[in-house]
Amino acid sequence: MNHLIRSMLAAAALALGSPALAAQQTVTLSVPGMYCTACPTIVKGSLQKVAGVTKVETSLEQKTAVVTFDDGKASVADLINATTNAGYPSRPVAAATQ
Repeated sequence: MNHLIRSMLAAAALALGSPALAAQQTVTLSVPGMYCTACPTIVKGSLQKVAGVTKVETSLEQKTAVVTFDDGKASVADLINATTNAGYPSRPVAAATQ
């Protein structure tokens, strides 16, 4: 009986442990094709449909989208694919170095 309980606890720990490895990430995407007031709304909507995305802020002036997402559910490639499929190819902005 103890063996069965230990096995069940081990299985539960493994099942619950996987999401703990995921982390919130934030990436800034350059979206040079945004040129009108509707573009940021379309880009934001395409990114919000990606599983794991929790926050999106777009800027027409800067031609960027800042996306916060769960890296256990989505990747930067998923985000780029979403904007590209919506007609707005994007790429990650390189982080500034000091």
